[in-house]
Amino acid sequence: MLSDEEKEAGVVLVDIGGGTTDVAIFHDSLIRHTAVIPFGGNVITQDIKEGCRIMQRQAEMLKVKFGSALASESKENEVVCIPGLRGRDPKEITLRNLASIIQARMEEIIELVNLEIKNSGYEKKLIGGIVVTGGGSQLKHLTQLIEYLTGMDARIGYPTEHLANSNDIEALASPMFATGIGLVLKGFESLEAVQPWEQAAVVQQDEVTREQQVTEKQEKIKTHSNAERRGEFFDRILGPVKKFFDDSED
Repeated sequence: MLSDEEKEAGVVLVDIGGGTTDVAIFHDSLIRHTAVIPFGGNVITQDIKEGCRIMQRQAEMLKVKFGSALASESKENEVVCIPGLRGRDPKEITLRNLASIIQARMEEIIELVNLEIKNSGYEKKLIGGIVVTGGGSQLKHLTQLIEYLTGMDARIGYPTEHLANSNDIEALASPMFATGIGLVLKGFESLEAVQPWEQAAVVQQDEVTREQQVTEKQEKIKTHSNAERRGEFFDRILGPVKKFFDDSED
């Protein structure tokens, strides 16, 4: 999600996940500071559930479909109806009230991010501003709230920005897939970093292993067959002798 220029100039990557918010500060193309804030999208859903007195799944639906990080951008007369429990009337929730609940928690998270930026010692050196990603970054007007509270430029980071033919994978363009796609790309980088002779050595080792497995299997079959033949031989030799002694005892 970050360009080489951003990492060199100085940038803050903020990944708002479900349980935590992860912060990574880059400068001169190196990670200079990292932090994990124990608040994420789940706590916002919990706030909506308690503030509006609705079910958990309804709170999550409201956050995803109608959530906004700025209450001032929502109108007082915009209302969402939530179905009531069995036999009860539906509940009406204004989008202004919903946004107020979300904004209160987002302000707390952003203030903690800002505190980490100050503690890093790079507050005055981050020309690239803030790039926010993760599922929590999909809230409307989030970048405006971040810019207002931090005084830094902000944008949403999409995981397909540096991928070829990204139009073919629109379903994966959501910021919530940033970590997963990043891990896949890192895996491909690791594969490409393997030298050709190392790849040949791995293939050769696999062939040797397969040959050893075949040889061991053949040896087991041969040993089992020999044991059966030896057993039949001793049965033929010792059978009459055993019968003789048995008859003598009788």
